[in-house]
Amino acid sequence: MRYFETKFLEEADEFISGLDRKIIKKILYNIDLAEQTNNPKLFKKLQNDIWELRTKYAGLEIRLLAFWDKTDNKETLVLATHGFLKKVDKVPANEIERAVTLRNKYFENKQKK
Repeated sequence: MRYFETKFLEEADEFISGLDRKIIKKILYNIDLAEQTNNPKLFKKLQNDIWELRTKYAGLEIRLLAFWDKTDNKETLVLATHGFLKKVDKVPANEIERAVTLRNKYFENKQKK
């Protein structure tokens, strides 16, 4: 059973495609696992309706920030806004702000359609 489906916005897509193939495989594996288990080690709420998809690989902490879109009443979608390599314990505020901005833009564009 899947709890949600994950889609990537442009920036998340670009971030992932710039990574090593092995890292990409691990990220996609973790996302797949998160979709089926709802495990907070893999998918965790931060703040302002922003969540993080977490992957650890070869000492790197890879984060994709994301938000939920439940407006279509079909599948519950999680949209990854962008990614970054985490260097400190806390997710930097500017990364969360960036995710919030991308989230707002997404919903604005969606309403126009």
